Amino acid sequence: MAVSVSIPNLGGNSFNFSTGEWAKQANGSVTVTYGKTIVLTTACMSKEAAPGRGFLPLMVEYQERTYAMGKIPGGFFKREGRPKDKEILTSRLIDRPLRPLFPKGLTNELQVIALVLSSDGENDPDILAINAASCVFFISDIPFNGPVGAVRISKLDGEFVINPTYKQRKLSTMDLVIVGTQDKICMLEGDLIDIAEKEVLEAIKFAQAPIRELIDLQKSLKSKVGKEKIQVSLTEENKELTAKIKEKISSKVVSIYNLKDESQKDKAYKEIISSLNDEFITDDSEISEGDIKIVVSKLQEEHMRDMILKEGKRPDGRKISEIRPIECKTGVLPCTHGSATFTRGQTQALAVVTLGTSSDEQRIETLEGEAYKHFMFHYNFPPFSVGEVKFMRGPSRRDMGHGTLAEKALSCVIPSKDDFPYTIRVVSDILESNGSSSMASACAGSLSLMDAGVPIEKAVAGIAIGLITRGQEYKILTDIAGAEDHYGDMDFKVAGTKEGINAIQLDTKINGLTLKMIEEALARAKEARIIILEKMQEAISAPRQTLSQYAPKIKSFAIAPDKIGAIIGPGGKIIKRIQRENNVTVDIDDETSMVSVAAQTVEDLDRAVKQITNLIREVEIGDIYEVTVEKIVNFGAFCEIAPGKSGLIHVSELSNEFVKDVGEFLKEGDVIKAKVIGIDPQGKIKLSLKQAK
Repeated sequence: MAVSVSIPNLGGNSFNFSTGEWAKQANGSVTVTYGKTIVLTTACMSKEAAPGRGFLPLMVEYQERTYAMGKIPGGFFKREGRPKDKEILTSRLIDRPLRPLFPKGLTNELQVIALVLSSDGENDPDILAINAASCVFFISDIPFNGPVGAVRISKLDGEFVINPTYKQRKLSTMDLVIVGTQDKICMLEGDLIDIAEKEVLEAIKFAQAPIRELIDLQKSLKSKVGKEKIQVSLTEENKELTAKIKEKISSKVVSIYNLKDESQKDKAYKEIISSLNDEFITDDSEISEGDIKIVVSKLQEEHMRDMILKEGKRPDGRKISEIRPIECKTGVLPCTHGSATFTRGQTQALAVVTLGTSSDEQRIETLEGEAYKHFMFHYNFPPFSVGEVKFMRGPSRRDMGHGTLAEKALSCVIPSKDDFPYTIRVVSDILESNGSSSMASACAGSLSLMDAGVPIEKAVAGIAIGLITRGQEYKILTDIAGAEDHYGDMDFKVAGTKEGINAIQLDTKINGLTLKMIEEALARAKEARIIILEKMQEAISAPRQTLSQYAPKIKSFAIAPDKIGAIIGPGGKIIKRIQRENNVTVDIDDETSMVSVAAQTVEDLDRAVKQITNLIREVEIGDIYEVTVEKIVNFGAFCEIAPGKSGLIHVSELSNEFVKDVGEFLKEGDVIKAKVIGIDPQGKIKLSLKQAK
């Protein structure tokens, strides 16, 4: 029997959870409706646990059915294929706040699937999917320490808006996803434009009331249909093994902690594990190498927490607010359009800019319609960056997430297409990684854009802030390194300019942060951002005045809409000829009537632009053109003013002197200047060579 609960008005629409009608064989199934957008979310858990895993085997799949918007998929197969960027990023949005809320030691495989069944083209299903995923685990028989609520906040006309429509989000300087429990915040994801830290905090405070409403709604549904939780076996600590290993290696853990070089630390721990394997793993023992690694890792974590909380001493010896040494270089690659490296401690990003034409824009099919991107940021994490051997496949979900975060950080300083008619692609290759490679990518990307001569408004820098807790005690860490990210409780990435925040991303491993913690973290991030921006300014203080010699030369100009056909010509004959003869690319935007011409040399560009302007220019008597002799005849020479537009120079207009043989006076292919001296009623153009001199 179907059961539903709803909030009558949340951001202008009714928010409804229902269950009991669809997908009843799953452990849990919830349908959420908001406006006319509907998302079906299911949760399943394997019946058997898989002990020995050091992680929670949670799989999240978010999929947008094209029928939800009344469309048939493009491509040859006409069905949904590999996940789109939006689907991958939304899967991460669902995963991040939920993962910390499952019981520690749970090793049963979990899967949550969110299917967008209907889209009204106004309300983004991602927020619905986060809430539905929390609700489906909460009411199911799967162990879960939730629920959480999720809302999106924008600001329009000075007022915060809950769950804005696609249109409202485009008009706002804030697009902030906030996920929280009853009294804490456990995930943030934001695309902002120079928003002050104080305003971000105000938005978070504003979001807490609707988040509580959504949590109460889930509790209401659970009270009606909630299942009793399954008793599952949790991987528990081997206390006897832990005590024995702790006795043997405690002093070594202390001495290794004081080593500054990460490679030396890794080597030392590998030697410890090897010796423990020899001692504890025997033919009749049930202890595995994985068990020993888990214990050693736990002892590392305990010691790190002790040192940071009691003495403020971090694994690499830094103070809690200290940033690792920074080095910035630009112009590091000779043949690219722009390049830079940003090195912070043992994290190093190489960012490279490539400038293209409007034909290089990325076409995106989304639930809100078709869109084009003229700025793209791609992040790559090769295995050598951490000294590992792995197969190199396509971009992972992590790669997609990090690239999108850096893209958000930089997108608001990218000039408009009207001001800079290029498609811009930035690629960040991580050459070394020991924490916060996404923020290093944002910094390197900013440097490389300036090196390429892209007129960005301001430099952008980013920093990752960490957290170590024990009970009520906590310490905020600036610029977290690998160990602090791995063993710590928070990864809070903040990127922006001197004026404010452009991108924000918060993930926690605990059940959330208080507003006081968030405020402290934002303040620390601002201090670090200013320091990093000053370091970057030492390398390059403003965009270069000229583009790379290897970058395409582009000129854009508007034309009258009725002239587009003249440029294209019958069957595209004219535009193809212009491109072929001048080695250029010509793009015409039918909506804006903008023509963009791109070439590798200024000479090719100017020649093509002149042909196009001559082609669309109204020929008037007295105008002087640079024309090309097409054909010699007894009575004169036919000359091309522009592709598809010609005129005749009569023999009497060649010279003030008598011309006996036109062929001796002019040759086909000659480029000369000619003056328009007449246009007959049929539109035939009469030219003069002698009057143009």
